Amino acid sequence: MDAIVYTSNSGFTKEYAEMMSQKTSLPAFSLTEAKSALKSGAEILYFGWLMAGSVKGYSEARQKYKIRAVCAVGMGKSGSQMDDVKKHNRLPQALPLFTLQGGFDLNRLHGIYKFMMNAMAKGVGKKLSAKQDKTPDEEDMLDLMLHGGDRVSLENLTPVLNWYQSI
Repeated sequence: MDAIVYTSNSGFTKEYAEMMSQKTSLPAFSLTEAKSALKSGAEILYFGWLMAGSVKGYSEARQKYKIRAVCAVGMGKSGSQMDDVKKHNRLPQALPLFTLQGGFDLNRLHGIYKFMMNAMAKGVGKKLSAKQDKTPDEEDMLDLMLHGGDRVSLENLTPVLNWYQSI
């Protein structure tokens, strides 16, 4: 494995990529930086943020690099949404996928994504607030939408580290 490559909008994905870099000694590059730092065909571990099921930057990264695994960072609990993410991004069945809970902070979002997520948080937040029997995951999602928060943790990254150590 040559490097970790990531695409991040609000910084949570970058935090995971840097944490993985510290634990593995693999260099971490943003997708933009990787274009000049890595040769085409380099083997990478790709971290991208989730937006409506799409792993941002994945399509571009797969055109240039050999992706050994994908880490999709979103608001949902780590390990959730696996089938949806695989299907939505047309990931090869054999490609390892890890979903990691990042966080939510409107102040860290950029451009149109800030507007979109503000609208989504209000709409979904209102709907979740009204729901009577919320699951613990729904309670956590509601808390993130209403108050923001950072769920990046080494514990969430452990399955990725275990996979890396096994290859």
